[in-house]
Amino acid sequence: MKIKYNPKLKEFARQLRNNATKSEVRLWQKLKRNQMYGYDFHRQKPIDNYIVDFFCNKLQLAIELDGYSHQILEIWEKDVLKTKKLNGLDIRVLRFSDFQVMNDMDNVLRTIEDYILQYEETGILPLTEELL
Repeated sequence: MKIKYNPKLKEFARQLRNNATKSEVRLWQKLKRNQMYGYDFHRQKPIDNYIVDFFCNKLQLAIELDGYSHQILEIWEKDVLKTKKLNGLDIRVLRFSDFQVMNDMDNVLRTIEDYILQYEETGILPLTEELL
């Protein structure tokens, strides 16, 4: 599937890559260079009118890392809209908190691996949990 790309977000995505959070850097160390079952992930990928933290085109998987500010209602509501829009583009979204990445990396990686293994076993993009 062709991903909608907004060229207006290219420079902002570059700035986000250059100013990554500690949790983004830590997870990127596990995803880059096809380390995750040979799948190619990209950082700060513009899709439609959004930028996702990590994206794998083959898996149609976006991974979002949420810091403490995402607990604020207005930001949480924007996250819900972003997830719904991406789901509407047939992109699945996995969300993790910065705390999870920094303190429970094994389970974060296990969740991503489970998604990949389900996809490889069935050839169908697995469902991801919606934000409640």
